[in-house]
Amino acid sequence: MKTAFSVLLLAGALAAQSAGWPAYGGTVAGTRYSAAAQITPANVARLQVAWTFHTGALHGASAFVKSKAAFEATPVLDHGTLYLSTPLDQVIALDAATGALRWRYDPKLKHEDFSEMSSRGVALWSARRPGGACARRVFVGTLDGRLIGLDAATGKPCQDFGRHGQVDLTRGVDLRDPGNYQVTSAPTVVGNRVIVGSSIGDNRAVSLERGVVRAFDARSGRQVWSWDPIPWALRQKPRTGAANAWSTISADVQRGLVYVPTGSASPDYYGGLRPGNDADADSVVALRAATGQKVWAFQLTHHDLWDYDVAAQPLLFTWKDGTPAIAVTNKSGNLFVLNRLTGQPLVAVTERPVPQSDVPGEASSPTQPFSALPALAPQAALQPSQIFALNPADRAWCAAQLQKSRSDGIYTPPSLRGSLNEPSNVGGVNWGSAAYDPVRHLFIVDSNALVAYSRLLSRAQYRAAYRSRKQSRMTGEFARQAQAPYGLYRSFLLARGKVPCNPMPWGTLVAVDLYRGRLAWRVPLGSLLPGQATGSPNLGGPIATAGGLVFTAATMDDRFRAFDLATGKQVWQALLPAGGQATPMTFMLRGRQYVVICAGGHGKLGTKLGDAVVAYALAAEQGTGHRGQGTGQKG
Repeated sequence: MKTAFSVLLLAGALAAQSAGWPAYGGTVAGTRYSAAAQITPANVARLQVAWTFHTGALHGASAFVKSKAAFEATPVLDHGTLYLSTPLDQVIALDAATGALRWRYDPKLKHEDFSEMSSRGVALWSARRPGGACARRVFVGTLDGRLIGLDAATGKPCQDFGRHGQVDLTRGVDLRDPGNYQVTSAPTVVGNRVIVGSSIGDNRAVSLERGVVRAFDARSGRQVWSWDPIPWALRQKPRTGAANAWSTISADVQRGLVYVPTGSASPDYYGGLRPGNDADADSVVALRAATGQKVWAFQLTHHDLWDYDVAAQPLLFTWKDGTPAIAVTNKSGNLFVLNRLTGQPLVAVTERPVPQSDVPGEASSPTQPFSALPALAPQAALQPSQIFALNPADRAWCAAQLQKSRSDGIYTPPSLRGSLNEPSNVGGVNWGSAAYDPVRHLFIVDSNALVAYSRLLSRAQYRAAYRSRKQSRMTGEFARQAQAPYGLYRSFLLARGKVPCNPMPWGTLVAVDLYRGRLAWRVPLGSLLPGQATGSPNLGGPIATAGGLVFTAATMDDRFRAFDLATGKQVWQALLPAGGQATPMTFMLRGRQYVVICAGGHGKLGTKLGDAVVAYALAAEQGTGHRGQGTGQKG
């Protein structure tokens, strides 16, 4: 006899197959793939703006807010309405065909001193029996640690959910700093479970908030279960924290499993007080959606010292022999394919010796796991002959940094003299995650290729350096790492703080043929220098369509691009009104395919700020039977 929960799981699976874009990753499987095929490489050049909506989210915002704000949202579609969230957690519902505002909800955040200011999206839930208030709900996690349930029809809080529509997520996590415990990714809905992780500010101390993952009843807001990725830490003094799932959780709705991507235990760059491999940190962990019971775990990085979180959403697909599979990657650029029922590798994984730490008190892992699949980002040590520079002075500066730093390739541990690592703590692959083409079996990602610099500082060195600091995300930052014997300075290897010292491309779009186990194509993504295909550092991800296209923005040059899925050739681009540090989405509505991107820029990355949601479609004369509305709706 089927339980009510299993019936809801099956209904969710069938709905996901027929809907346009019902979840942040396309579906809760995280494939970022659409069956829409109206737009193709042959006609993509005829795309035009169908409508633009301005959220007004940063109107009147302080310089502090703008320096951190990032419009990273991907809208979701339900009943002809797009739902999205702004950097400050306003939830907006738009008419999907015209961009007209249907409603707006403002959670009125308690303060603005947050370590991150972004919200990547919302989640949808529908009751088995439609009708009545809150029969369809929109869930959003907030920067001040709340889970809010809204009526999808009106935007009003569902009074039966938690206390007047919200649940306090800061309880039971050992809260240390309200501005550093947040939710920045969309919740995941499986049946009647709303499942959330958290974003925790890195490197403040050894003892941080607990990185628990929790499930709440979608109707009542009652907590159903809680899972701690590092329960062993409760026995430590000082107790390490974090290992939190700040990215998006995936789900196999038919089998009632969720797949949790976790980050590093705290602090990221010194592990002397958290000996061992830190399981289940830096892992993908399968839990039962109904109970939170752990089924299996696979660790991508042992005893993380590099901030190599599993930032990308795990991607569920079917292996060539019919086995339910999961593909997972992280900032290291390694790509693993596993049996998603057991966690066993479907593509060979080898433990290889890696460079060892020379820092007193540290015991780095002697080996790390490597996949037989091609790496998604460069991992070799930078050589003097490879230095890129625009002039002799820059070349000399880059060479001097290389000479004085420890540089032994990927997994070079942080050191007291300074260490270089590629990929950097940005990746490899970050939260933009992957798209999957089930026809060509291609796993497609936006990947970064920057060299990171990290240096551990004695307490006296840290105090002196911090007093004279000039901080920004792209030129360097200090972190206290309280309770540890060392503070931290980290940056990127950039001449004059702008141009990478390592060879181009600095950002790529990469496609790996999973079935054949080989690289299908790799092309530069974006440009930092006029007229040159340098590739650009990027934050955001790609989507793939049955029309044979990959769409992505993500780069620092404010362009939205389309690539031929078969070859990787760029076939279209458009200038956005602001930085496109988000993942697009697409859907069919009334016979017309739309492609939507949130273009609001990224304060920390330094791209142009704005507040635009832009929808593209083929011009009416191309046979769609519809005319672009061009409403320019103002929020």
